[in-house]
Amino acid sequence: MKKVIFSGLAAALLFSCTSQQPAATGTDTSSETATATPAAEANPQQEAQAFLDSYSKRFQQLYTASAEAEWQSNTRIVEGDTTNAVATRRANEALAAFTGSVENIEKARALMEQKGQLTDLQVKQLEAVLYAAANNPQTVPDLVRARIKADTEQTEKLYGFDYKLAGKSVTTNDIDNILRSEKNVQKRLVAWNASKEVGKNLREGILNLRDLRNKTVQSLGYDDYFSYQASDYDMSREEMMQLMQKINEELRPLYRELHTYARYELAKQYGVKQVPDNLPAHWLPNRWGQDWSAMTEVKGLNLEAALKPKGAEWQVKQAERFYMSLGFPQLPQSFYEKSSLYPLPPNAGYKKNNHASAWHMDLEHDVRCLMSVEPNAEWYETTHHELGHIYYYMTYTNPDVPVLLRGGANRAYHEAIGSLMGLAAMQKPFLASLNLVDKNAKTDEVQTLLKEALSYVVFIPFASGVMSEWEHDFYAKNLPADQLNQRWWELVKKYQGIEPPAQRGEQYTDATTKTHINDDPAQYYDYAMSYVILFQLHDHIAKNILKQDPHATNYYGSKEVGSFLRDIMYPGASADWREMLKEKTGEELSARAMVEYFQPLMDYLKQQNKGRKYTI
Repeated sequence: MKKVIFSGLAAALLFSCTSQQPAATGTDTSSETATATPAAEANPQQEAQAFLDSYSKRFQQLYTASAEAEWQSNTRIVEGDTTNAVATRRANEALAAFTGSVENIEKARALMEQKGQLTDLQVKQLEAVLYAAANNPQTVPDLVRARIKADTEQTEKLYGFDYKLAGKSVTTNDIDNILRSEKNVQKRLVAWNASKEVGKNLREGILNLRDLRNKTVQSLGYDDYFSYQASDYDMSREEMMQLMQKINEELRPLYRELHTYARYELAKQYGVKQVPDNLPAHWLPNRWGQDWSAMTEVKGLNLEAALKPKGAEWQVKQAERFYMSLGFPQLPQSFYEKSSLYPLPPNAGYKKNNHASAWHMDLEHDVRCLMSVEPNAEWYETTHHELGHIYYYMTYTNPDVPVLLRGGANRAYHEAIGSLMGLAAMQKPFLASLNLVDKNAKTDEVQTLLKEALSYVVFIPFASGVMSEWEHDFYAKNLPADQLNQRWWELVKKYQGIEPPAQRGEQYTDATTKTHINDDPAQYYDYAMSYVILFQLHDHIAKNILKQDPHATNYYGSKEVGSFLRDIMYPGASADWREMLKEKTGEELSARAMVEYFQPLMDYLKQQNKGRKYTI
């Protein structure tokens, strides 16, 4: 499944990641502000530029220090050691004090009153300043400090958790491998239950964070934290939820067929005669039922056998070679020196964040990945995905894009680019060009499409339905504390047609076992939108650039594909995301391309499901 691309700073800022001139993290910056020179004040554009230059320089310094502290907190978690937590909190407080300073808010607002006399680029930067300020307003400094402290503590509880199986410590990779391959239902159940234990420790923290996040943004006029995050798309929360419903409805007919197919196929696999109306959660090859692709293997496309002997490092290097084949540059040496790419050795004595992510450490040239790469198909795809973010960072780090606009055209674009490259890297002609599969091997194209649908289509009801609606209710409707798990499983049943293996009471907080609920909050609709965008981009690339079947493409070595992607990535957040999509693909945001891509699968599934009972 696709991974979060941002560090814990995403909750505090508009952008992706950070900058590398260290700041004095112990300094009181609460009164710090960017200033315009007196000579510039006569001209609105000059005055705005002087403010933005001053603001950007100090912001970049503080952002770098904060990112470095976050990196340490995510890559070296030692039980009982609060050193990193204290350093991270101090760095984030300094950044928050600056971005949310009353003086900066007032100055940005005053300049926006003259927006008609400013350049579009200046207006976009000022909007970014005010957006960041809303999450850190120093009109309520105690709230901001409390939220930063709570964020740090929640991250440590989440990633420092000791998962156990049969009394032995295991990693989430270990649990995921069991759920992907184990045929014994009882063993699957034990692993699934173990994966949810962390939620017990996170309930109090997420409730505290809900209050702090809501109150912080409410102090600058937002209704709630979900509304604040949706506003980054120039949409209200109601408009965002309507869009999520639309995407869900457009893909519901195909999901209904996949759900019916999975119930009967898995019942047969596990020797269960009475096919359940809803899928038991522990039957599925993913902890949250968001990706079922491990259910099926495509003959002739046995990637696991080809990848295992190559090792983990080969996968990262090969992903880099792919981007270079499109005309992108080599990764900086610092990427390999500073990233954390592989699982920790068992005797490391500390833990790290187990969720793959890409970091723009300084909004300049320090880019890193945090992964735990193993030589298998999932990590092969993930490395291509994460490097998509890295190359996006590198591409919009250019003289034409100011520091404050070094982000995606919107948050979903970042995920769309990463997921697009993950999809491209998994198609047979691409794999054959790398000799990972035999180009002459007979493969069942319907089974290939089924495997893709079990990843991409199955994800939509989880992202646009379960996650988005739960977080909407949590923040915007103040979901009662004694209904967190109840509401989660109501939504899982409604949208995914999945049920827990046994009653899950309120002693559990299963929503919080999903990392994004804790450290990338109220933004999961980004992923649903990214899938829609990725299929629009892929449809255009296949049909109009490569002149190939969208189901069997090979991007490798195409400089024209690279140029198309570079044009999208180069302007960063200075581009209007709606105009960009229309210009590049010829259509507005729509699930048309995604529905069309999987249309050939519908006839097959309907044939397979003849006589079977539909339950959603």
